[in-house]
Amino acid sequence: MTINIKAEKREKIGKLASLRKEGLMPAVFYGHKKESTPIQIKKSEFLKAWKNAGESTVIKLDTPDGEVEALIHEVDFDPITSEPRHADFYVFERGHKVEIAVPLEFTGISPAVKDLGGVLMKILYEIKVKAEPSNLPHQVLVDISSILELEGQILAKEVSLPKGVELMENPDEVIVAVATPKAEKVEEVAPVDLSQIEVEKKGKKEEEEGGENPESGS
Repeated sequence: MTINIKAEKREKIGKLASLRKEGLMPAVFYGHKKESTPIQIKKSEFLKAWKNAGESTVIKLDTPDGEVEALIHEVDFDPITSEPRHADFYVFERGHKVEIAVPLEFTGISPAVKDLGGVLMKILYEIKVKAEPSNLPHQVLVDISSILELEGQILAKEVSLPKGVELMENPDEVIVAVATPKAEKVEEVAPVDLSQIEVEKKGKKEEEEGGENPESGS
């Protein structure tokens, strides 16, 4: 999957507030053999690309100087609105592999969770891989239905990767596991001493009866 974004060279460096008011977003692209070039793109186009591509899908930047293939390398977010306000695009060399972290998508239902009451624990949410940009997957699927028993787990080396994609994660890294549920602790309630209650009641009754009788001697 390749996504196109129209990019214009950014001439007014520093006047970012007015740029954003026009629905544009400042950005920059650079690479191993590509000097840093400031650009401006439509924020709506970037949001669509960011949603569909993430950081592992090739983005084609249509610039006045020609087409540039890149990956979204870094995104700066507004601390108040959480909206993206700047993006870095990394231009890769054709024929060269890139190493990147790809999101994990968990699918299926684990019998250890459904039937045995286990607790699903997702340890990693992305996995490091290496591939040519055109072969990079948007996400990697992890089928948890293979976890049949409590304390079962799936390791990085057991994840199925698309053709042309090489695992760069520690092969023995745990991706997801099913833990044994903790037994609920039952609080012990001390037995009530009925004999003590009867003694207290009896003593109180005697005090009340003694207080009601007037003193003799009149």
